[in-house]
Amino acid sequence: MKILVCVKQVPNTNEVKINPKTGTLIREGVESILNPDDDNALEAALQLKDANPGSEVVVISMGPPQATEVLVECLAKGADDAVLLSSRAFGGADTWATSNTIAGAIKKIGDYDLIFAGRQAIDGDTAQVGPQIAEKLDLPQVTYVEDMRYEDGKMIVKRQLEDGYEMIEVPTPCLLTAVKELNTPRYMTVGGIYDAYQHEITVWSEKDIPVSPDQIGINSSPTKVFRSFTPDPKGKGMMIEGAPKETAARLVEELEKKHYL
Repeated sequence: MKILVCVKQVPNTNEVKINPKTGTLIREGVESILNPDDDNALEAALQLKDANPGSEVVVISMGPPQATEVLVECLAKGADDAVLLSSRAFGGADTWATSNTIAGAIKKIGDYDLIFAGRQAIDGDTAQVGPQIAEKLDLPQVTYVEDMRYEDGKMIVKRQLEDGYEMIEVPTPCLLTAVKELNTPRYMTVGGIYDAYQHEITVWSEKDIPVSPDQIGINSSPTKVFRSFTPDPKGKGMMIEGAPKETAARLVEELEKKHYL
């Protein structure tokens, strides 16, 4: 099996700064990590590799040169190869332009059996890129995967719902997006870290993949951000103590003061 995993480097912070002119994240000076849901997607791919000898796991990421850090982490956990899509032309892309870029890279790689992605990234929380990649590659897809198994060229998938789950049988090749309940990601090994730093990571720009210039980057992104900001922290709450009747009366009084009643 050849398994592709889409991963993203994201800011490891709740205090994200926004560029007021472009509406995009300011990443300079902010610690970055492998997106948590993508870590679960990688673990799912590695488990399939362990269960099917001879399988290959390739990780793909789009980002600045520093995104090689998360690709090295993926290699240290057991991935076989890594591709970084990095160019100023890709900068500021929304989900539509991002999925165009990644889908173009996947077309170039070709000959794959399965694609994994995380449910969503913690910096954008859109959960759109994975499904959009599947649409642009004309692949069947299952999102919110919390359990799975591979049988005779098909994936038997348990899909998470708000009030339960559903079981879906999907032929390969297909794309699956992982949630945290799917597995517990493994740690890097010392030997894996050593080997990862010896591994040459492939870097592609817009010139290396089959994608049109009018489908990538911020200028080709149909999403327009009119205002982005970090919400102010909530004020200290009020605790009302005492006998039930007294506290109920006090609660009504406070709600009336704030014009909630």
